[in-house]
Amino acid sequence: MNIIAGFASALVIALCLQGCDASIEPLLPSKGLRPGTGGETTEETWHEKAYQTYQVIESLYGNAYGLYNENYPKQKDDLDASFLWPYDGYISALANMNRLGYDVKYAEKVEKYEMYLSNIAPGGQGYSSCPGGYGERYFDDNSIVGINLVEAYNQLGKAEYLSRCARIVSFLKTGIDNTFGGGLWWCEQMINQPENSSKGSNKPACANGFAQWFLLGYYEICPESEKAEVLSLAKSLYNWVYTTLRDDDNVYLNDKGADGKIHSTKWAYNSAAMIVAGQRLAKITGEDHYLEEARTTADAAYNYFVRPRGDIPLSYPLNDPWFTIKLVHAYIELIPDHPACANYVEMFVSNLKRAWIHGRQTNGLWYEDWSGVSNVDRDCSLLMQDAALDALGTVALYKNEHKEEEAPTE
Repeated sequence: MNIIAGFASALVIALCLQGCDASIEPLLPSKGLRPGTGGETTEETWHEKAYQTYQVIESLYGNAYGLYNENYPKQKDDLDASFLWPYDGYISALANMNRLGYDVKYAEKVEKYEMYLSNIAPGGQGYSSCPGGYGERYFDDNSIVGINLVEAYNQLGKAEYLSRCARIVSFLKTGIDNTFGGGLWWCEQMINQPENSSKGSNKPACANGFAQWFLLGYYEICPESEKAEVLSLAKSLYNWVYTTLRDDDNVYLNDKGADGKIHSTKWAYNSAAMIVAGQRLAKITGEDHYLEEARTTADAAYNYFVRPRGDIPLSYPLNDPWFTIKLVHAYIELIPDHPACANYVEMFVSNLKRAWIHGRQTNGLWYEDWSGVSNVDRDCSLLMQDAALDALGTVALYKNEHKEEEAPTE
């Protein structure tokens, strides 16, 4: 902890000078596209491809604070380290690498989450969007930290991860109120401000969905004394999203603004979170309707998001790959209860095979658009590389690959 405190103090001066905003959120559709090129080899295993991508990220994004830069190359307005969301994405991907058997200093990097921790009344402790505890605090970001801490506990068994998860539960509760009949706001600093609905004062599917994903994972490992409350919170958030943001086609809409208006954009990760929540709630409660709702949204999301694109017969969205990989995670989890999801995952695998050939730059980094079209504004983002690494590691685990143990030397 002393090392982390030292890193954090080194960041404080720089962050105070540069400030922090939330301009990275939300992701928007790409613009300014131009042709790009990628490598041609497809002989490596999925875990080897993942490790190659990991090495590139480490060599190009790592910084002196033990964190990672927001972009490569670094942009003039970038802070000394990335926002929390890209760091979240990287930890998710490193969890896969650790399971595959690679030494990626997983425990050390999970510990560096504490460099984003802040203590602001009245919300208490929560993870900030900027390292050093600066910037806004987003409820979806904190839930993704929680998802990653649950995974880290399951892999490493460190008791402190449980107390940090409990702390996130307390923080999430500060963002839930009875406006519009319940639900969780997106950002602590933008709670119930109708005049700022267009700037982020909303109750979105992402914050409510990821909170359920986290809570239902934490439920499995939390102390018995916490289980009733954790489950009750997850069920109430599920019911709010299901009744408020589910469209007629069973794909989920983006958010309800503080002005009462529904914003109708559909992102893959919002439906993903509700699929995961439905499957887990069915398992925990024994109520079959949750599982049927998860199956229905799984099919609906595939039919909505997977379509012909250019010369690709069927493809998941070519942009925003971090959103897509969350939907694939949901499909993998649902396969035992809905075998059709295996076909949905195989379609993603075929897209990823093509992307390995056409969707990478000559330096080994990935384009945001996996068809091989470059977006100069967003290809440099760490989050785009996180998505690629997460995808490769996820497929490697799905195919039951693992790094081979090296034979001992004589």
